[in-house]
Amino acid sequence: MTSDTRIGPIALPDTRARHVIQQLLEGSGVALNGDAPQDLRIYHPEFFSRVLRQGTLGLGEAYMDGWWECERIDEMACRLLRHGLGERAHTTTERLKYRLQSGFFNLQSKARAYIVGEAHYDLGNDLFERMLDPTMCYSCGYWKQAETLHQAQLAKLELACRKLQLSPGMRVLDIGCGWGSFAEHAARHHGVEVTGITISREQAELARQRCHGLPVEIRLQDYRDLEGHYDRVVSIGMFEHVGHRNYATYFQTIERLLDETGLLLLHTIGSNSSEISADPWVNKYIFPNGVLPSAMHIARASEDFLLMEDWQNLGPDYDPTLMAWLENFDARWNEVAANYNERTRRMFRYYLSVCAGAFRSRDLQLWQVVFSRGRRGRYDAPR
Repeated sequence: MTSDTRIGPIALPDTRARHVIQQLLEGSGVALNGDAPQDLRIYHPEFFSRVLRQGTLGLGEAYMDGWWECERIDEMACRLLRHGLGERAHTTTERLKYRLQSGFFNLQSKARAYIVGEAHYDLGNDLFERMLDPTMCYSCGYWKQAETLHQAQLAKLELACRKLQLSPGMRVLDIGCGWGSFAEHAARHHGVEVTGITISREQAELARQRCHGLPVEIRLQDYRDLEGHYDRVVSIGMFEHVGHRNYATYFQTIERLLDETGLLLLHTIGSNSSEISADPWVNKYIFPNGVLPSAMHIARASEDFLLMEDWQNLGPDYDPTLMAWLENFDARWNEVAANYNERTRRMFRYYLSVCAGAFRSRDLQLWQVVFSRGRRGRYDAPR
């Protein structure tokens, strides 16, 4: 049943699966077929058994298929996570499968590095241009004094530049440069030379256009193939694709590339748990082979190569960032609807909403960590 034919939630039989889910929801503030914005309205009788069988993968795919609706998926997700359903929503089979895969294989090897670029970042610049702000930042904004998404993204870029203590003429490496937001800002406003790398062809093409005329070089390249020497290194929203098997290689590579008195700014989403896992729906539809680091992962992997100078948590700022993206996405979807299908629209709405709820519940974090090679004096971090 599609959204075009719905009149209201269907009358569902009191099945065992439905009863189990109702018990799980008790006390969460989320109801079945209720009137509150965070309540689920069920349109397919097999919804309950699908979710019990497939966990979060089944829940997300059922939404993409039009089996349920919710006015505020972000608030639904936040309440469910605060209720402790995040871990219980992952099936035993799913956990075992991911542990076996990540245990025997390097899911983020050089041979597989471009998979996420092709699957997500190459989806279409037309869509991302309408969802993001004019900076084309696809990472958390800094809302301390900002009132709009654009202000928050400019503030984030400037905060990163200040933490790196940029000065004219410096050579800066941007690992995971995206559509060139940091490279363009740093080169234009701080007079530095930037080399940006990405594993997305669509990102590289648009980044070159955005940085035309500036001392910026954009490459389609894996970080493990980098050579050269840089005064500063920045990595914004890329470390989530590195993978636990490659964390040490990542920091060792940066140590090799970084000047003795240089600085690294690492901007990454972080997990509260050091368990190696990934949400199966996000892994399948949004960020294939992605895995979130914990604070322990970052500290242990970097300690042999770099000195940690500063650690700031901007996690709460990702909630308004994601909600602003969702607002842009909904407002401008009609401009690109002919290039995509309804399932893609529902996939993006679900992704943005659930992630906003995860940050609102403090289930996810966003860290900016500054490193040096330990051969410089006192470092005072700006805020």
